[in-house]
Amino acid sequence: RMLLSELNRMSSHLLFMATNGMDLGAVSMMLYGWREREEVLRFFQKVTGLRMNHNFIRPGGLAADLPAGWRDDVLHLLDMLPPRLAEYEVLMTGQPIWRERLQGVGVITQSEALALAATGPILRSTGLAWDLRRDLPYLKYNEVEFDVVVGAHGDAYDRYAIRLNEIRESMKIVRQILERMPSGDYRIQNKKVTPPPRGRIDESMEALIHHFKIFTEGFKVPEGEVYVAIESPRGEIGCYIASDGSSVPYRMHVRAPSFVNVQCLPHMMRGGLVADAVAVISSIDPVLGEVDR
Repeated sequence: RMLLSELNRMSSHLLFMATNGMDLGAVSMMLYGWREREEVLRFFQKVTGLRMNHNFIRPGGLAADLPAGWRDDVLHLLDMLPPRLAEYEVLMTGQPIWRERLQGVGVITQSEALALAATGPILRSTGLAWDLRRDLPYLKYNEVEFDVVVGAHGDAYDRYAIRLNEIRESMKIVRQILERMPSGDYRIQNKKVTPPPRGRIDESMEALIHHFKIFTEGFKVPEGEVYVAIESPRGEIGCYIASDGSSVPYRMHVRAPSFVNVQCLPHMMRGGLVADAVAVISSIDPVLGEVDR
């Protein structure tokens, strides 16, 4: 789960490098960012069968085990990316026109970001080192070492630089995961939440019934309510669920980071130029599927 989460973070930030570059006129970055991201998506397709929207993480584990050769594929990504990121530094970070286009643009203060409940690179660009992986750790993030990348000015340039360096931090985490990846079952062996292997469905009527009941009825959870959040590439994404003790949630709400982060736009644009609007929106890196409600 951690491995896939960090590779997804890298994929998301690589896409940002591509689209942000395109939005600001650096057309070459659209090609380079998509090129590197494609390598990550190929790995996802090999592991999950899909390039995006994988539905691979399941209650109690994963949908399937990692395929043969997965470790070599990950090492290829870790070897391929550092020189490509160095190229990004030359193409964008090292260019004075690029820096002038972003520095001092779309500024938001730490107090404004906190008041608006912004998270992710937007909040960290104000200098606040808040990352759920470190501050409210889940999975095994408390067992790996990484730095929380922060900015100082809360501007579009800081948000760009944070994402670029977070790719490097994710690579650092992935290397530690490779060293510590355990063997054994990829999913908890609890028949109340885990369907039988597909190979048994054709051989056993009991397995077929078991599979049918889990996917049609689900499994019951205790009565109560809970909110769980993780650090997504764009900030805190969380799920609130209230249960009445049945297998169907009584109430459910997803906290989508882009929906919250876009609320920062009026504050970022106040006193700015209309010509900077595209740069500011791009620096938020919103997913409009989260925003359109």
